[in-house]
Amino acid sequence: MPGFIARLARAAGFVPATKAATAFALYGESRAVWTTRDYAALAREGFQRNAVVHRAVRLVAEAAASLPLTLEGAGDAHPLMALLARPNPREGGMRFLDGVYGHLLVSGNAYIEAVEIDGTPRELFSLRPDRMQVVAGADGWPVAYAYAVGGRRLRYEQTGPVPPILHLTLFNPLDDHYGLSPMEAAAVPLDIHNAAGAWNKALLDNAARPSGALVFAPSTGAALSDTQFTRLKAELEASYQGSANAGRPLLLDGGLDWRPLSLSPKEMDFVEAKAAAAREIALAFGVPPLLLGLPGDNTHANYAEANRAFYRQMVIPLVRRTADSLARWLEPAFGPARLEPDLDAVEALATERESLWRRVQGADFLSEAEKRQAVGYAAQGPGQGTGSPA
Repeated sequence: MPGFIARLARAAGFVPATKAATAFALYGESRAVWTTRDYAALAREGFQRNAVVHRAVRLVAEAAASLPLTLEGAGDAHPLMALLARPNPREGGMRFLDGVYGHLLVSGNAYIEAVEIDGTPRELFSLRPDRMQVVAGADGWPVAYAYAVGGRRLRYEQTGPVPPILHLTLFNPLDDHYGLSPMEAAAVPLDIHNAAGAWNKALLDNAARPSGALVFAPSTGAALSDTQFTRLKAELEASYQGSANAGRPLLLDGGLDWRPLSLSPKEMDFVEAKAAAAREIALAFGVPPLLLGLPGDNTHANYAEANRAFYRQMVIPLVRRTADSLARWLEPAFGPARLEPDLDAVEALATERESLWRRVQGADFLSEAEKRQAVGYAAQGPGQGTGSPA
């Protein structure tokens, strides 16, 4: 039994004593292969090669970075606000925070470096998580961070009023130092989604290629000659492989019989499996599937509700947690500060603000000062009936 088909048959245990009276091609199944759970693999297989993951990360990072931060009791001229508005010569505030949130979502970790002049932070830089390593002390807490780049290894000692590195993490129940990425939790549906896409691509490239056994068993007991075998193999590759031959019926003669050995696309239902995997990926990132264009209740009212839930349940908690860590980290240099997201700038929450103002306006038992405080303004503004947010 010559060639590739013969080798497959011998591997499967079909070894005839003489030239076979039955010739066949066997396609077996293999074990599942999962993406390695490290930053490079997740970034490559997820962010770079999966449209759902890419859009989910961009959606969360861009929404969080575009949400303005306010410093209670101070204006934009405060040194801390000026630093966040222009953290370094190459980036503005939104681009800088976009990178921080992006690293946090892909890796579960984000590292910010503070460059000091005369003991005061003057510039902030976002460092790549895959190049950073935590150096733990005898008590288990980080005492330094090692950053490898360009063949060099830089060590940042966590000393001084403002430690040079701020390490932001997402909760990880199994690690004392490193955070857990949403992409890691969604690694299985991510692999399923990528595999379904690769299968569909292969179907286009190798459409109608036989996936089963081509059996030759004439009643006379004759066998295929080497010439017939070579011609049959060449005809299969030339006439039934490739997207141009998709759906082309298989013509058999001379005692040949086709016996499928694998499940059909309908039986495997790759479309449904891919859609389910995409929804699980969106769930891990806290993004309503509707916002990613996934099949669902695609109506205007549902979109508005999904957008509001996206901000309330994902974006705002992420921004508040990050802003609190930044304020506490830089507090020794700029004094006590409380950074808060400006929710009035979120268009998705406009209906909530209107409802609040309407309820407060109708509360006759509240004084004018109490009404102002209830909607987030100072009790006494600079003029009659006016004022700035507290």
